[in-house]
Amino acid sequence: MDTKPLYLQTGSKEIKNRVNKALELWEECTICPRLCRVNRGVEEKGACLAGSRVKLASHGPHYGEESVLTGKGGSGTIFFMHCNLECIFCQNWSISRGAERGEEISTEELAGIMLQLQKRGCHNINLVTPTPFLPLILEAVHRAVDEGLTLPLVYNCGGYENPDTLKLLDGIVDIYLPDAKYACPETALKHSGIHHYPHFLKESLKEMHRQVGDLQVERGTAYRGLLVRHLVLPEDLAGTEELVKFLAQDISPHTAVNIMDQYYPAYQASEYPALNRRTSRSEYLRAVEKAQKEGLRVTR
Repeated sequence: MDTKPLYLQTGSKEIKNRVNKALELWEECTICPRLCRVNRGVEEKGACLAGSRVKLASHGPHYGEESVLTGKGGSGTIFFMHCNLECIFCQNWSISRGAERGEEISTEELAGIMLQLQKRGCHNINLVTPTPFLPLILEAVHRAVDEGLTLPLVYNCGGYENPDTLKLLDGIVDIYLPDAKYACPETALKHSGIHHYPHFLKESLKEMHRQVGDLQVERGTAYRGLLVRHLVLPEDLAGTEELVKFLAQDISPHTAVNIMDQYYPAYQASEYPALNRRTSRSEYLRAVEKAQKEGLRVTR
């Protein structure tokens, strides 16, 4: 069993090649399914509001992630500003939509943060909402690998990804940690402002699983694979049953999934009656039961 990060097998030269390909996508930005086609390299901004430099909210060992990621040393979490979704109930809205906040840093500094988290004993490098800054993150990874990075990379995203873009991460990302937010496209458009979410989610999950397979754990800590998050929404707005059936039947019956119960009305959710309350205990337990009925690997 080879537990070494995939990027060590891919090699520095090929990672640099991926950096260049990702930067080409930025010239008329098609990084994500929004296809804004703005020139990110000259500070044109699309729907995500991200500019041409990495912008961080925070970084450090994190213990609020899934236990297979945090272990004893914590997950080396890097929270990026901005997001390609516009969820009206976002619990991190000050980061995702707060254009005036955050700290702009260079890719050299980002590489240094990765190495610092490794030195502090973290089990992985957990990139939170990385999609808007993908080319710069790849450039930082390239630098960090050349300087001794050896931790698994976690791609922690909202599930609204361009499958063709994800192919640039093949052999670089070790663990995919996507949200599976909605089964219904109309619900996604109404509550997150995005078109065709279920289609892109499903195609992206297929590509992620093709690259890394089912979640693999060594001594209690994940080192490779797909781990899907699903937040249970009030009134079953997320469409749990359809999503877990898709995971079991079209991805893998062994798919690891975290059914989450921490929804509460944040940001603009109070303006929408169906979302203006916490998820009930019974709603959460029904969602877990649906996942277990499909034979999925339910984890926390």
